[in-house]
Amino acid sequence: MSQHVEQLFERLWQDYISRTPSAPKVHEVLGKGHPIVNDHVAFRTFDIAPVRLEALAQHFLDLGYKEGGDYHFEAKKLRAKHFEHDDPTLPKVFISELMTEEFSDSLQAKVKEMVSHINPEDVKKDDFLYSGTHWQVSHEDYQALLEESEYAAWMAAFGFCANHFTVSVNQLPGYTDLEEVNQTLKDNGFKLNTSGGEIKGSPEVYLEQSSTMANHHPVEFSDKTVEIPSCFYEFAKRYEIEPGKLYSGFVAASADKIFESTNAS
Repeated sequence: MSQHVEQLFERLWQDYISRTPSAPKVHEVLGKGHPIVNDHVAFRTFDIAPVRLEALAQHFLDLGYKEGGDYHFEAKKLRAKHFEHDDPTLPKVFISELMTEEFSDSLQAKVKEMVSHINPEDVKKDDFLYSGTHWQVSHEDYQALLEESEYAAWMAAFGFCANHFTVSVNQLPGYTDLEEVNQTLKDNGFKLNTSGGEIKGSPEVYLEQSSTMANHHPVEFSDKTVEIPSCFYEFAKRYEIEPGKLYSGFVAASADKIFESTNAS
């Protein structure tokens, strides 16, 4: 079972670095040759069958993952869940979905049109989580979606793939806190997400997070190719909720700001 999980994450990683060339550089800077432990991987989707959050989650439930917490993001009109495995060496999984009915008729129509190109049987296939877009949109469509929802526009451009991987600072040799990690990244030319401060969260909520701003990656729209924000790298430091047990959930207020790592503006 764990071998299947590890194979899946390796394929997700290879797909992720194809549009996030800064990620291997982060490894070089922070890891200095040591392996980097992954805290969690995040995915985005829509609240429309056959690609609802639960459909993506089934891939991980089939591999032994269990449901963790539920999260709501009112301003961004998202809901999310996280999943974790009994094997603590395996990363947690964070899946969010856009609540499309809270948006305009035009956004809903565009998203439904995109999702209509997906064969429901394909959603069950092992490679669906890194299958990308099953549709093609124009740059004009992308811009129209962007005016209402950065999340919807990102999905239109990139589809199904890992939105970000996350370095576990707790298991990063040579570092004791997130500030040191952030400073090393900045010293090496990485731009950090400063929305809500460079560090989101605190020891009081048992989780601190930071992230790079997304790489820019060329996307072939139906009418032109344009470089837009793709994926980013996150860093997480967890604190004990009781002796010997690290907090394993997420903090909605912090995650809300992490979503902005892919902002186009």
